[in-house]
Amino acid sequence: MTGPLAGIRVVEITNVVSGPAAGALLADQGAEVIKVEPPAGDIIRRAAENGLPAMFISCNRGKHSLALDLKQPPARDIMWRLLATADVFLHNLRPGVMERLGFGPSEVRDRFPRLVYAAISGFGETGPYSARRVYDPLVQAVSGFADIQADGESARPRMIRTVIADKTTAACAAQAVTAALFHRERSGHGQDVRISMLDAMVSLLWPEGMSPFTIVADGGRLPPPSHDRIFETSDGYITAGSVSDREWAGLCAALDRPGWLRDPMFATQADRNRNKDRRYAMMAEVFLGRSSAEWIERLDENDVPCAPVLRRSEMLEDPQVRASNIVHELDQPGVGPIRQARPAARFGGSPAHDPRPAPRIGEHSAQILAALGYTDTAIRELARDRVVFGC
Repeated sequence: MTGPLAGIRVVEITNVVSGPAAGALLADQGAEVIKVEPPAGDIIRRAAENGLPAMFISCNRGKHSLALDLKQPPARDIMWRLLATADVFLHNLRPGVMERLGFGPSEVRDRFPRLVYAAISGFGETGPYSARRVYDPLVQAVSGFADIQADGESARPRMIRTVIADKTTAACAAQAVTAALFHRERSGHGQDVRISMLDAMVSLLWPEGMSPFTIVADGGRLPPPSHDRIFETSDGYITAGSVSDREWAGLCAALDRPGWLRDPMFATQADRNRNKDRRYAMMAEVFLGRSSAEWIERLDENDVPCAPVLRRSEMLEDPQVRASNIVHELDQPGVGPIRQARPAARFGGSPAHDPRPAPRIGEHSAQILAALGYTDTAIRELARDRVVFGC
């Protein structure tokens, strides 16, 4: 094993995206991650007949799968033996579910005080929404994230078309787990870690999305909706903008509009912010006159922040993406060649894994049970009694 988390064992009971993606980040960084699944597997598996849809592969790469029916006492015995070997227990079941199964934080950490017990929820453990079944759009809605995408004219809130709440929560959870492991190294003690999707999204939104509400005396005065900073060119789309006076001067030069520098509406950064709708409309009219490549060249020459707006298929072939070796191809058994993004964080002294395949349901059940001390005969009996699956 390589990576900064080599030697750490994570046992997870997770579904969909927030929990599985957190576990995948830990696996990328070298942890051994054992995904404990019910007999039918993570519900996302059901999106493909072979149990390996693209989203499941991406959120469960590099893991081992143990399939158990935790409603049966022998399966719970297996779970306790497995937790005795773990450094981290991660789940994203609704509040109260793990307690009903007998694996709540107090029960687990009474037995294993060095364990880091990480629980991901939708809205938290208390409050009127805590017991609800939660998916990403609900959190986008409640957190204010959909409101910030509102249309300018109708003020109709809109969702981001990716599971941003799930993935943000996954990153928060993985970071919190590593922080708790660092605390354990110093103190010798594990602890409970709780992360809600709502907490994660409100925190993500706060620096600029909630800036009208940060200073209480400002009274929450909302600025008008902002242009999306995507400009149509003669053959596509680009994004470009300026913050500093120097960048604004460069933009005016690139667009052959020196008169804008003398316009009092745009004299300072504050002026340009107040008059941004007018400024963006003027820029949009100019950008229609040349191709994307021409504009990128002119903007680069004047040191103006800019980039082409790429379709997803174009991103795969973008020279920066290729030069950075971000996207890897590998073989996923049962599927064939797949693409995965490499781990975003790179470690000079303990390199993280390149992406690895995701497991079939119960692919490693027999191997894990054998490592826990179960004999071949015992494993066959557990499989016969439908306690364990995949053997």
